[in-house]
Amino acid sequence: MAEAETPAAPAAATVPVRVYRHRLPTRIWHWVNAATLLILLMSGLMIFNAHPRLYWGQYGANNDPAWLVIGSTPDSGYLQIGSLRVETTGVLGRWTNAEGVEKTWAFPGWATIPTSYNLADGRRWHLFFAWVLSIGLALYMLWTAFGGHLKRDLHVRRGEWSPRHLWHDIKQHARLRFPTGEAAARYNILQKLSYIGVIFVALPLMIATGLTMSPGFNATAPWLLDLFGGRQSARSIHFIVAWALVAFFFVHIAMVLLAGPVNEVRSMISGWFRLPPEKNK
Repeated sequence: MAEAETPAAPAAATVPVRVYRHRLPTRIWHWVNAATLLILLMSGLMIFNAHPRLYWGQYGANNDPAWLVIGSTPDSGYLQIGSLRVETTGVLGRWTNAEGVEKTWAFPGWATIPTSYNLADGRRWHLFFAWVLSIGLALYMLWTAFGGHLKRDLHVRRGEWSPRHLWHDIKQHARLRFPTGEAAARYNILQKLSYIGVIFVALPLMIATGLTMSPGFNATAPWLLDLFGGRQSARSIHFIVAWALVAFFFVHIAMVLLAGPVNEVRSMISGWFRLPPEKNK
């Protein structure tokens, strides 16, 4: 009689592997910075409403040529960049508030702090949280440089600079193919470049151009005016970088949602990240 075949043992259930991905300073700075940048954006839009035109050079007034204008006519709102003009009635330039009253501010009240037009309060909010941003950024940059975060997590290694590696990473993101296993715990090249750009380029540039727009600070560091080509050029750069940060935010949120929001957000709260299982080849 043939010997009975021994049944195969059931495959062991895959136990999720957790790694400590985000240290406490990173988590604190992430959430404080997120709230700070939102308040700075909204209060900055209130300040912009006082003069919704942007210029290049030393001077800027209503009769000077502006490269960007958000304005209104008696029956419409519009955004004009150079010679390109787009009607934005209901969103920018001319819109209706919750009480049904038509307003002609550049940005609507729901997008500004405060929600009603008040330039003085907008400046108070903006300047206070500009200090929060500046102090927090300085401390985080020091910790990044001397606490090992830069060397361990953000350092771009030689092989990652190759065009083939960069192009492969871009294609993987475009196809929504995210790393699995241990690779998911490390920053990829696009993450490294974007985080380095935000921490060491965009945010310092925002602070420097903000200081350049301050008449009081011009006496302390007049060289900033020369560096940025005048107060109005600094204002334009400040505006452009602010919206570049907004674009970064939306891309960042999209990547979080696509990669698994529960795991990603949980790791930025607790520090612990659950590695996505390796795909069967």
